[in-house]
Amino acid sequence: MALFAVFATQAPSGISADEFRRRLPEGFAYVKKLVETGVILHNWIRVGASGGLLIYEVDSHEELNSLLYGNPLSPHLRFEVIPLAGAGGFDPVAFEDGGEAAGGVNR
Repeated sequence: MALFAVFATQAPSGISADEFRRRLPEGFAYVKKLVETGVILHNWIRVGASGGLLIYEVDSHEELNSLLYGNPLSPHLRFEVIPLAGAGGFDPVAFEDGGEAAGGVNR
């Protein structure tokens, strides 16, 4: 399973702001279903900004893409996707030699 942080920001192009607000419940229902099924682990509203931060747990980036664009509001949202790794996935020994073992540049 892979974790992704997704910043979803309102970008209502092609529809009025009133129409976007009218369609919000449909988008919220879609997200609620993903929370209930465990696909979205965390869901926060961004205070002082339009949109939210969601943490998805999916099998692949293809699945994430499908879920993001399955949202009925997706044509009117902008997504910033950040892949995440748990702290247990970091191997500090690989970086002790300046990153050379991990394919880094030797300084």
